Amino acid sequence: MKRRLFPLTFSAKMMGFIALLIIAMFVLLGVFLNEQYARTLEEQMGERALSVAQAVALIPELREAFSAERPDEIIQPIAESIRVETGAEFIVVGNTDLIRYAHPLPERIGQRMVGGDNERALVHGESYVSKAVGSLGPSIRGKVPVFDDNGKIIGIVSVGFLMEDIQQVIGERLIAMWQIVVVIMILGLMGTWLVANTVKKATLGLEPEEIGQQFQQKEAILQSIHEGVIAVNKEGKVTLFNQAAMKYVDPGLDKEDVLGRHVTDLVKHTRLPEVLQVGKGQYDQELRIGDKQAVVNRVPIYYDHEIVGAVATFRDRNEIKKLSEELTNVKNYADALRAQTHEFSNKLNTISGFLQLGKIDEAVDFIHKERKIQQEWIHFFIERVNDPTVSAVLLGKISQAQELGIDVDIDPSSQLLTPLHERQQELLVTMIGNLLENAFDALLASGIENKKIYISFTDMGDDFIFEVEDNGPGIPPQLMESIFEEGFSTKEGTHRGFGLALVKKAVHELGGAIFLEEGELGGACFVLTIPKHEAKEG
Repeated sequence: MKRRLFPLTFSAKMMGFIALLIIAMFVLLGVFLNEQYARTLEEQMGERALSVAQAVALIPELREAFSAERPDEIIQPIAESIRVETGAEFIVVGNTDLIRYAHPLPERIGQRMVGGDNERALVHGESYVSKAVGSLGPSIRGKVPVFDDNGKIIGIVSVGFLMEDIQQVIGERLIAMWQIVVVIMILGLMGTWLVANTVKKATLGLEPEEIGQQFQQKEAILQSIHEGVIAVNKEGKVTLFNQAAMKYVDPGLDKEDVLGRHVTDLVKHTRLPEVLQVGKGQYDQELRIGDKQAVVNRVPIYYDHEIVGAVATFRDRNEIKKLSEELTNVKNYADALRAQTHEFSNKLNTISGFLQLGKIDEAVDFIHKERKIQQEWIHFFIERVNDPTVSAVLLGKISQAQELGIDVDIDPSSQLLTPLHERQQELLVTMIGNLLENAFDALLASGIENKKIYISFTDMGDDFIFEVEDNGPGIPPQLMESIFEEGFSTKEGTHRGFGLALVKKAVHELGGAIFLEEGELGGACFVLTIPKHEAKEG
C-alpha cells in the first residue's frame, strides 16, 4: 500500500471537512432563499397589482365614463396618471367585450385585450392575480371587474408588472443576498481555521493515531506499575485508576463501579479533597485503608494555572519497610566486609613491616595473637549464638568497630540458642545493625579517646533480651521521646533520623518493646525485649 507523499494532518482534515460542510450548507441555503425570495416577491407584486386594480375599479369618474360616448377620452388620462404614480408596467381598462379604453400605448386603445384570463372577472365577478402573456409580454396581473351603480359588470381593470422587470429586481436583490452569504462563508472558514488550531493546541499537536498509541502505552504502563494510582477531577470524582489500586478499595467493585464515584466513597480517610482545595502536594503520608497500611503521595494537577484534578499513589507500607530493612542489612553486610577488608589490609601491612625489619618472631607472634582473637570471637558465636545471620552481623560490626578505634565487649554469658523464624531473623539484623551504627556515630561525634560499646543478649525466659550500651555523651532527657520519631536526628546532614525509627517499628512488629536507660558506662543504653512466642507463630 502506497503512502501519501504529503499526508494530511488531523487539523487539515477537520478544517477541510468543516469548510466543505459550511460551503454546502450555505449553497443550499442560498438556493432555498433564492427560490423563496423570488416566490415571495412575485406574490407581493401580484398583491400590489391587485390592490391598484381594485382602487382603479372603484373610481367614480371611471365608472361613469363607461356610459359616455367616448369612454377612452376620460378613462385613459385617469389610468395613465395612476400607472405613473404606482410604477405599474401597464393599467388596461376594457369593457365586457374586451375592447380597451386605456392602455400605456395609445395606438392599442380600441383593440381587443389579449391573455385569455379575463373570464373569471367578466363572468363571475371575481378579483384575482394571474400570470399570462399579454401584448407587452409575460406579466403578473391583478384583474378586477368594474360594476355600475346597480351592481352590473360593465368592464374590467387589469394592472400588471412585466416578468422581465420582476426578474431584474429579483436578480439585483439576490446579488446582495449572495454577497452576504459569501461573507458569512468566509467568516465560517475563518472560524473553522480557529477551531482547527484550538483543537490542535488542545491535543498538543498530536494526531489521532498518536493520541491512540499514547493512550494505549499510558494504559499499559499504568496497569503494569506496582503502585496503586487514583486520579480525580476537580469535583473529587474518580477519572482514572489502575489494577494495583483495586486492593485498597472494596474488592467487590469493578471498573465501572469505581469510575465517576467520589473518591471519599472508595477511600474513607483520603485527603485528596484537601489537595484540591489547597493546591499543595503531600508526600510520604501514612494512611490506613481497611486492614492495610499505605504510604501515599498526593499531587494536584494544574492546567493553565488552574487546578483541574489531583492524583494519589499508594505503596504498601510493609513492602517499603521490608525493602528498607533489606537495604539496611545489605549496608550492614557491606560495611562489615569493608571493615574486615580494611582491617585485614592493616594487619597484612603490619606483618609486612615486621618481615622487612627482619622481626620474624614478632611477625609470628602477631599472627598468632590475631588468629587467637579471631578464633575466640568465632568460637564464641558458634557456641553461644544459634543463628548464623545474627553471628555474621555481630562479627562484622566488631570488625567495623575495630577499624573505627572502638572497643567492643560482649558479655561472656550472652546466648541466643533459640531458633528464629525468617521474619524475626531479618528484623533482628535490622535492630542490631541500626543500634550499633547509632552507637558508632555517637562515639565518633563525642571525640572521647577510649570509645567503648558493651553488648549483651539472652534468650532465657519467655523473651529475647538485647542490650547495647556505649560510653558516649548519652541522650538528653528532653529528647528521649523524640529520638524514635522518623526524621529526627541530633546529627547534621540529610538522610538521617531513620535508624532508631526503623528499630522501633521492627520491635513493635514482633510484639516487643524498646527502652532507653542510663548505662553503667555513662552513655546511652538501649534494651530490646522480644517475645519468643512470636518466633513460633511466624
